[in-house]
Amino acid sequence: MAFLDYSAKRMGPARLTRARGLYARRGKRIFDLVICFALLPVVVPAILVLWLLAMMTGPTGFFAHARVGKNGKAFRCWKIRTMIADADDALIKLFHRRPEAEAEWSKSQKLADDPRIMPLGRALRRSSLDELPQIWNVIKGDMSLVGPRPVTRVELRHYGEDLHHYLSIPPGITGLWQITDRQSGCYVRRVALDKQYVQTISFVGDLAILGKTLPALFRLTGR
Repeated sequence: MAFLDYSAKRMGPARLTRARGLYARRGKRIFDLVICFALLPVVVPAILVLWLLAMMTGPTGFFAHARVGKNGKAFRCWKIRTMIADADDALIKLFHRRPEAEAEWSKSQKLADDPRIMPLGRALRRSSLDELPQIWNVIKGDMSLVGPRPVTRVELRHYGEDLHHYLSIPPGITGLWQITDRQSGCYVRRVALDKQYVQTISFVGDLAILGKTLPALFRLTGR
């Protein structure tokens, strides 16, 4: 399945940003796989523990949400479940009770005080540990370790004329936005950082971003 309205078919191949350099074309994928398989002995037990904790609060421990990837292709982005069951229905009911919440949601697809998030879920989100299962998305090739964070179809409207930058590479588990401006929720800044990353992809740059990701996690900036 693909979101054809946002694919190269609509925009034209000439408008899509082509990553330059051997690393961007081939090395980045090799780098992803080497790091992912090296981390599996540590990450898999952590995912199992978090999955079991999430299973204690509901019918499932994992949650998959549709995101838009390279060339507009849709994929299932995996996370540890952090919300109550029937969270989508609960969101609609919340909008009826609090119209201001709908306005807040339309800006960033997030709520500062989201009643649907479970206590365990809040801790996981703040530490970004709920995103550990995305290592599977990286191994599959849907995502990369470093890149723009994956967005929903609705969020693509924020990219405007810079959409082709986002669509030109796989989205990442972490990226410039994650380590510099995640708390603000400002899409203008986020789009600018995504564009900057795509235009300057390098092995050294990816190493630097990964090196700064762990301290960012300890700052508990997730939402």
